[in-house]
Amino acid sequence: MMMDVLGADLQQIDPEIADLLDAELGRQESTLDMVASEGFAPLSVMQAQGSVLTNKYAQGYPGKRGYPGCEYVDLVEEAAARRARELFGAEHANVQPHSGVQANAVAMMALLEPGDTILGLDVAHGGHVTHGAPDSFAARYYNPIAYHVREADCLVDMDEVEALARRHRPRLVVAGWSAYTRQLDFARFRAIADECGAYLMVDMAHFAGLVAAGLHPSPVRHADVVTSTTHKTLSGPRGGIVLTTRELAPRIDAALFPGHQGGPLPHVIAAKAVAFTIAATPEFADRQHRTVAGARQIAKKLLASDSAHEASVLTGGTDVHLLLVDLRRSQLDGLHAQRRLLDIGVTSNHRRLPYDPRPRTNSGLRIGTAGLATRGFSVPEFELLAGAIHDALRPELDQQTVGRLRSDVTMLARRHPVYPTLRRDHV
Repeated sequence: MMMDVLGADLQQIDPEIADLLDAELGRQESTLDMVASEGFAPLSVMQAQGSVLTNKYAQGYPGKRGYPGCEYVDLVEEAAARRARELFGAEHANVQPHSGVQANAVAMMALLEPGDTILGLDVAHGGHVTHGAPDSFAARYYNPIAYHVREADCLVDMDEVEALARRHRPRLVVAGWSAYTRQLDFARFRAIADECGAYLMVDMAHFAGLVAAGLHPSPVRHADVVTSTTHKTLSGPRGGIVLTTRELAPRIDAALFPGHQGGPLPHVIAAKAVAFTIAATPEFADRQHRTVAGARQIAKKLLASDSAHEASVLTGGTDVHLLLVDLRRSQLDGLHAQRRLLDIGVTSNHRRLPYDPRPRTNSGLRIGTAGLATRGFSVPEFELLAGAIHDALRPELDQQTVGRLRSDVTMLARRHPVYPTLRRDHV
């Protein structure tokens, strides 16, 4: 008897992959994910992403597809774009980008000619690689000039931004970051861009959820183009969006299709639509409040250390969903600290700090709280976790302490399961 391939369960078709997915679910359930660029998509988002829309090819835009049978795909994409516009107060939203990198590439292609100058935050100072890092497409096709944070306080040096803009006359000024803990002055970025005749692009991939909840200034009214991922603090599917003005909308859309891709991913667009709906709810706003409160609680604990040889926090705290642990005075480097946290069941990632004396192994650790807030963490849990992180990053750590901290982390993880209905034993 032949197997019903269309109707058979994954376990029947491919038990190896099914078991690996179960193992990954177990890893997510039993550890605490504090990688700042990760989060947990709600079950409804994953249901949309795993839907029958994965079967449909839909090259083009609503009403102008290259394939028939797109009447429902059109409605889904129109809903996603409308919800994105309403959520962020934008005139136009393109919801087709597969990623934040593609969203940035599309924006640059729409606004620039090859060889044009772009001004963005140095990747070693918290910028994203697409903002002009030497090994990125931005450096290959354009002329990147980097601005920096001040060595004294590690805040963006807006005077330097202004001076570089006057000297190099960039065609595009990029505001945004991958590892930075304070809010940006979008109004001043706008003024600087206007003075040199540049477009302003803001990459809000990391803080988009905070903007949606009203906890972070919105860049939309200041920027010509705003790009973002739809995961991270938005807790949607892995993907990207581009927000822009009505005037620039045709250029953005053409740069994406046919400029960058053929068919979009209708199932992912459906998942984005669901995520935008969730992001407009009071529950989502409450989660963002707990996200910021959790990051500040951990920063407060590390800053309260009375030892000059332990971890501190860059910029003296945080206004967003992440903090940068400063290990420049510690015996631990960033890679060692990352392993320390893994040993107790906490995932994070080491990061090069501005003016880092250890650029190879890094002196920083990037810790995010959005995923744990999604799991239901509030201040008491973050306070307990802050103590565990503080103790794990002490220069000397014995196995008995590691065991105790791991037990604390396991207790917190069990108290706040991720997807209890997805466990095979539950099903």
